[in-house]
Amino acid sequence: MRKIRMGMVGGGQGAFIGAVHRIAAQLDNEIELVCGAFSSDAGRSLESGKALYLEPTRCYSNYQQMFTREKQLPADKRMDMVVIVTPNHLHFPAAKLALESGFHVMSDKPATLTLKEALELEAIIKQSSLLYGLSHTYTGYPMVKEAKSRIASGALGKIKKVVVEYPQGWLASKDDEQSKQAAWRLDPAQSGISCCMGDIGVHAANLAEYITGLEITALCASLTSNVQGRCLDDDGTVLLRFNNNAHGVLIASQICVGEENNLRIRVYGEHASLDWSQLEPNSLLMKFPDQASQLIRSGVGELAPATTATLRTPAGHPEGYLEAFANLYRAFAYQLRSRLDGDSSHTGTEENHLDVPGIYQAVRGMAFIENVVAASQSDLKWHTFSLQPNEGLSIAPRGEKHV
Repeated sequence: MRKIRMGMVGGGQGAFIGAVHRIAAQLDNEIELVCGAFSSDAGRSLESGKALYLEPTRCYSNYQQMFTREKQLPADKRMDMVVIVTPNHLHFPAAKLALESGFHVMSDKPATLTLKEALELEAIIKQSSLLYGLSHTYTGYPMVKEAKSRIASGALGKIKKVVVEYPQGWLASKDDEQSKQAAWRLDPAQSGISCCMGDIGVHAANLAEYITGLEITALCASLTSNVQGRCLDDDGTVLLRFNNNAHGVLIASQICVGEENNLRIRVYGEHASLDWSQLEPNSLLMKFPDQASQLIRSGVGELAPATTATLRTPAGHPEGYLEAFANLYRAFAYQLRSRLDGDSSHTGTEENHLDVPGIYQAVRGMAFIENVVAASQSDLKWHTFSLQPNEGLSIAPRGEKHV
């Protein structure tokens, strides 16, 4: 028995999401960081590694060097997996080389820069038989899993309507573009064909499909840029159709002044509805047409096994974003450990309730981004959700410009 050894690509000093991944990965004492290529700048990568108390010889100048040298290390020292936390344009090449080098991969979302890359990545994963995880963090919340379980049990009846929204306000003005996090998200070369939908809209779409168990089959979209000079969207509204004929609305925005990370989903069925918000993540509200609403709280009463498996503290002790993130890493660790150890105890009943998004969600996520952008650029109203790459999409300003 030993900890799973993890390397990191990106996530150096000044990067927000890298620290989140490191905290989440190590929360359950299953994984330890042993090496990294933390920056495209060799000096900064070394300094970032030193700040994390890593051996200087395992702080690499780039991910190519890291994979080459880690492969040459003895089996009892080299990393087992790598987490990729770079801007979007590096997700695919880093994941591809990692898999070809024999390392399991956990990647920040979106999985790639384009749907074409995601499909190529899918083929590489199938050929390699290695594990691939994607950090759709919100699927790790216990009350999200409770909502999913109740819908799957038929408690709501047939789903009729899904409303999911993710408003933020951190890119509301021109001055907000000065941060490192904003700069690459608004750059098509690093971010891809979408800023808002690629950054948070894809989370909302994933959450809608995850909780309901349905798939988006058609959509109608309007994306806009609200700050002068931006060529990528910072706001958008999408009408959805699902494969059971339910309808939905998806709203994602980064220019809603005063909003934090106000992700919320409401699912309406024939017999009842569910309402969950990330700002109150330990609560799930269930409503009925002919009886009082029910407030379901994490850790209280009888909950689904998948919910219980992701709870860490007794009722009344709030759990949030970091714990949800850690649930993905714990699930990934159980899957990986069962391969490393050949130990069936790591695939027992409780662990089987710990799922982690993978290449299926990666492909659908990239397809969602391309379908939404294509629909927004078209004069047609409804567009069939396609898993075929659309390489004819242009990068152009959208919507009216504020002067």
